[in-house]
Amino acid sequence: MAPQDEPVETQVLPLGDEAIAEAARLILAGRPVAVPTETVYGLAADATSDSAVAEIYRAKGRPSFNPLIVHVGDLDRAETIGRFDPAARAAAARWWPGPLTLVVPLRPDAGLAAAVTAGLDTVAIRCPAHPAMQALIRACGRPLAAPSANSSGSISPTCAAHVFKSLGSRIPLILDGGPTARGLESTIARFNREGVALLRPGPITLADLLAVAKAPEIPAGDAIQAPGQLRSHYAPSKPLRLDAVAAEPDEWFIGFGTVSGDDNLSPGGDAGEAAARLFAALHRGDESERSRVAVAPIPDEGIGLAINDRLRRAAAPRET
Repeated sequence: MAPQDEPVETQVLPLGDEAIAEAARLILAGRPVAVPTETVYGLAADATSDSAVAEIYRAKGRPSFNPLIVHVGDLDRAETIGRFDPAARAAAARWWPGPLTLVVPLRPDAGLAAAVTAGLDTVAIRCPAHPAMQALIRACGRPLAAPSANSSGSISPTCAAHVFKSLGSRIPLILDGGPTARGLESTIARFNREGVALLRPGPITLADLLAVAKAPEIPAGDAIQAPGQLRSHYAPSKPLRLDAVAAEPDEWFIGFGTVSGDDNLSPGGDAGEAAARLFAALHRGDESERSRVAVAPIPDEGIGLAINDRLRRAAAPRET
């Protein structure tokens, strides 16, 4: 396998049976490949192989204390990896396949590479809805570790071009399935006997989770338990100003609703549409000739909570 500092040729293939077969061949040979999901593009590798998981960390430049999400085809497979209590099982039954990641106790016989969980006694598991990821899981016959397909801490990718810009020459294959539907990473929640902790806001709200779990919210705590909890994350290379009502000189302005700009997340003020467009708009701002990026206020409710979570982390000082 080529070392990280030795460039590789990155092939981009349109999604189809032959592309899935080639992606599975590479994954089973220990290589990571980029694949679309309903949320963002993921960088998938064999979750049971130490060397394959190490390739994810190398390609992304990801810190080793930041755990990965394990993608499986269904709840039955998930239960061979983690221990699901009734509340977690109810949430999986309600939203899987879909944009929900559950953090549950790791089974001692899970068979995962140690780096997947970053040494924790819990594991983050998701059953994705996108047919590409489902087909790839079936073709590989094993769980796939798959963080977002971008350099660690940078803007998440919602199309193949974003992946190529970030990871081109670092990975051998990108499956091009067009723009992702959700455009925002999955909700991550931890369930236990005390209640539900929201670790990362996403398309499924805390209120929805609490209603299904029939349990109270509990504090998430300060320790890193799942992806997306670093203070600085999802960030453009340029300074980002939030809650802006107008552009300042040399700013690319991303509007929302009646606040117009160089871009607009949703002229009609639809937060769901804004979530789907968020990362693509940040990419355009980052690629513009302006030296800074600004974003209009987004209502902090519903999926707007997840949008503002990403924006606050994107605007935070870079962690070193």
